[in-house]
Amino acid sequence: MMPDKSMTIIEKWKKKLEGSGILVVIGGHDSPSPRGVGYSKNQAIAQSSGSYLCFLDADDVMMPQRVRLQHEAALRHPKSIIGCQVTREPPNSTERYTRWINQLAPDQLLTQVFTSNGPTVIMPTWFCSRAWFAHVGPFDEGGRGVPEDLLFFYEHLRKGGGVVRVDQSLLLYRYHPSAATHSVLETTIWAHRVRFLEERALPHWPTFTIWNAGRQGRRLYRSLTAGSRRKVAAFCDVDENKIRKGFYCYEDSQERPKPRIPVLHFRAARPPFVICVKLDLTAGVFEDNLRSLNLQEGRDFLHFS
Repeated sequence: MMPDKSMTIIEKWKKKLEGSGILVVIGGHDSPSPRGVGYSKNQAIAQSSGSYLCFLDADDVMMPQRVRLQHEAALRHPKSIIGCQVTREPPNSTERYTRWINQLAPDQLLTQVFTSNGPTVIMPTWFCSRAWFAHVGPFDEGGRGVPEDLLFFYEHLRKGGGVVRVDQSLLLYRYHPSAATHSVLETTIWAHRVRFLEERALPHWPTFTIWNAGRQGRRLYRSLTAGSRRKVAAFCDVDENKIRKGFYCYEDSQERPKPRIPVLHFRAARPPFVICVKLDLTAGVFEDNLRSLNLQEGRDFLHFS
């Protein structure tokens, strides 16, 4: 259904493009309502040909060398999603997020997969082999409100996929407040993230500490299954008031007595840590505190916020 006459516009451009030797394949559906982003991506892949898939959102612009450089990387890493650095438009629209996209170290592409930022290489930069996509996919077609790229990324990791970034800016990544990404509820994404953390990380740790005795840390604790909550040895923080109180009581627990989790200064707490402090927001104070402990990301701590 295209009430905005977009089909007429596409047909017009089809003739022009094919007159220049560019093949145009037009798809669609007969449903009276939108089928969602996952459906559209799956249809585009089904209608395409070739051994590799290069994803590009309609409003973004890729650089001329993108396909060549990502194809070279994909040949070296056949079971990986290949991403790239981006240039944001408008330039100052999402400064912290853009820094995160562009500055993650290679090992952090796998250790920071639990954060609220989502996939460590963003979906509009993805490049992979068709064979690997078929092994992992397709995208979830649940429609509006489903984080289809995040779910695909998690499944990719479950199946042993790697994550590689070409360290050149190969995409002009446009920001729109009304983009489809914003239709997914934060609570939906939070639930998927917590379950993935419990599936992939927490089974390797007999106990762990939640770094942040404030709202985000307590929310994570309450969101965990009962088995995972029992692994929480302590909260840690730098807030003297929270530390002075000495504990957090989970009032909604059905257990008797209700769990009382110690609240410690971060230097008194024991790793591993699940960190519920957002990066790049404390003028470097949190990052300095974390570095002072000489811990290894992935083994001794994971970022969740």
